[in-house]
Amino acid sequence: MANIAKKVSWSGRGEDRGERTPLLNGAEDGKYNRKDIVRSRPKEIPHNEKLLSLKFESLDYDNSENQLFLEEERRMSHMGFRCLEIRRWVICGLIGFFTGLIACIIDIAVENLAGYKYFVVKQNIEKFTELGGLSISLILWAVLNSAFVMVGAIAVAFIEPIAAGSGIPQIKCYLNGVKIPRVVRLKTLVVKVFGVICSVAGGLAVGKEGPMIHSGAVVAAGVSQGRSTSLKKDFKMFEYFRRDTEKRDFVSAGAAAGVSAAFGAPVGGVLFSLEEGASFWNQMLTWRIFFASMVSSFTLNFFLSIYHNKAGELSSPGLINFGRFDSDTVQYNLYEIPLFIIMGALGGMFGALFNLLNNWLTIFRIRYVHRPCLQVMEAMLVAAVTATVSFTMIYFSNDCQPLGPDHTEEYPLQLFCADGEYNSMATAFFNTPERSVRSLFHNPPGTYNPVTLGVFTLAYFLLAVWTYGLTVSAGVFIPSLLIGAAWGRLFGILLSVIASSQSIWADPGKYALMGAAAQLGGIVRMTLSLTVILVEATGNVTYGFPIMLVLMTAKIVGDYFVEGLYDLHIKLQSVPFLHWEAPATSHWLTAREVMSSPVTCFNRVEKVGMIVDVLSNTSTNHNGFPVVTHTTGHDEPGKICGLILRSQLIVLLKHKVFVERASSRLIQRKLQLKDFRDAYPRFPPIQSIHVSQDERECMMDLTEFMNPTPYTVPQETSLPRVFKLFRALGLRHLVVVDNENRVVGLVTRKDLARYHMGKDGLEELHLAQM
Repeated sequence: MANIAKKVSWSGRGEDRGERTPLLNGAEDGKYNRKDIVRSRPKEIPHNEKLLSLKFESLDYDNSENQLFLEEERRMSHMGFRCLEIRRWVICGLIGFFTGLIACIIDIAVENLAGYKYFVVKQNIEKFTELGGLSISLILWAVLNSAFVMVGAIAVAFIEPIAAGSGIPQIKCYLNGVKIPRVVRLKTLVVKVFGVICSVAGGLAVGKEGPMIHSGAVVAAGVSQGRSTSLKKDFKMFEYFRRDTEKRDFVSAGAAAGVSAAFGAPVGGVLFSLEEGASFWNQMLTWRIFFASMVSSFTLNFFLSIYHNKAGELSSPGLINFGRFDSDTVQYNLYEIPLFIIMGALGGMFGALFNLLNNWLTIFRIRYVHRPCLQVMEAMLVAAVTATVSFTMIYFSNDCQPLGPDHTEEYPLQLFCADGEYNSMATAFFNTPERSVRSLFHNPPGTYNPVTLGVFTLAYFLLAVWTYGLTVSAGVFIPSLLIGAAWGRLFGILLSVIASSQSIWADPGKYALMGAAAQLGGIVRMTLSLTVILVEATGNVTYGFPIMLVLMTAKIVGDYFVEGLYDLHIKLQSVPFLHWEAPATSHWLTAREVMSSPVTCFNRVEKVGMIVDVLSNTSTNHNGFPVVTHTTGHDEPGKICGLILRSQLIVLLKHKVFVERASSRLIQRKLQLKDFRDAYPRFPPIQSIHVSQDERECMMDLTEFMNPTPYTVPQETSLPRVFKLFRALGLRHLVVVDNENRVVGLVTRKDLARYHMGKDGLEELHLAQM
């Protein structure tokens, strides 16, 4: 297979030279012009799934062990390393504390705003039920929903578009080694928190858990660096951890802390970070992440208890309180296992349908709804339609249930029901999604009739499909659980009708739980971590085995039709994401066939003008350069003796670390690792560095700054072996050499990510600057 040596143009998009990037939820942030249209933006942006974007850079998860690094490590005493380990624990504790605090702010804000909205609408409905004119109540509900959503959508679309969606695909990419610009910035966090409050309070079919995972990751990225580049404030703390390798581990802890705050599941948070994101793992990291998760959950519960005036009593296990299943009264028998497997298969099929519909809708958004104004208008439209559908279904529902003295409904609507009764459909729609899930789990048998559950499932399924991918901060966990809980409870009711004499079918709550697990598993394809999350959130270990069985079945069935939702959204944005294993049929490919060549190399002592010219070349954007022994022939490759990064060269040029002649040597080192760490992560562009004509004639000695031991492979190495080495070590560059150790090529992330399994076997994606 021929190597792609030049960029493949994409006629629908121009080259984006800035740091802006397409969002991972279908929204677009950037101006793309057709080549034949100079002054007008196209109404449609073509989308091609056979392209892989060249604009996404990789992160440096492999430490550069140059002379500066090795000498610093050798000077550090045993006590110094112990102090660094203590600092890591302190940082994880701070990550958990701030993540829990943010979760508390979100919970209190949503509770008050949503409570105020439902209180006003409920009073209006009760007023006009007797007087007539319920259309005014519908308009009020739609206006309030649209107003909340409009504010949140404006903040996302115009201030920080990367804050749209759940944020889980972006964090998965970051932990995979892909640099998604602005994904862990302070402004992203502020807009994310503000946006999710508006989205949930606006009544959209969304949840808070995905944004909490993203928020925890942003907190971790900021706290671990001991400074804020956005605020230009440096606290002179944790300077040692200012590199991608350390930052990655803390972001894993932040994601786990977000899960713990959302579900009250510290162990589930650790497993989520392991299963869904982490590219590196060890035992000590596991304990630190668990510590961050525990601190996050405790902080949230502590402050919520104070807010609710429950001194000494924890308020809830997390943002999403499903309530506790009583293991003494709710059990399952072995003959129910086949039923749970059937529910898992149904969840896999429903999840695959959800993902397919949302995939088509996201492609439509990429092509047509790419202007911020259109994105805000669509979000407001969905909010108004959600309110209209909810009101219409409540209005025409005749499912009236008695309102007992110990009812759990937060905002019971009587509407046209008799005195002492409430509308059961309103319990599902006229509420926040997590409270609706709790009612489906725990309300006694007879609370819902089958028609109510069936109609609600269909309507909410379509609304959730439409909602995920809007330019708002929103998650898909809770809507998925709510859809599954509805059809799962319906499944249990139908079983009780078929076998009314058997008391084991009496409580449909357990089938609501299994349906929720099946639906969520069918959409996101999580297994072990989701099992533990649901067990911790419901407080019942009894259902651990059937939940795992349901999730595994849902994943197997769902994967037969289409990928998981997060993987689909990553693929739609052409991100070079590397999975755990190479494509199954790729053993016939070798490093020589997949590598990029020719390679731009530098000599050990290189001319400054040459370095500046290479870095300034706009036709290439290389970030790693092999350092070779000096060669006399221009066509003859040199022998590898090191590797140096663009970011390192930028710092060297900025500090003018060069001498006048090649024979000269630096008498005194002018740079330390601190200079490189201070420039991290926003290294200045080469255009901002002034090099005079005289300085261009000087020489730069790269010996002490390059990594003298880069990873190399022979050119006959198979693709799976290259992939395993690249993925396991978190590499950004892998040098390919011949039998005389001369550089013949370079393997990067995009060289590997372009090969994937398609419908007809191994396929090769084309590379494009888009």
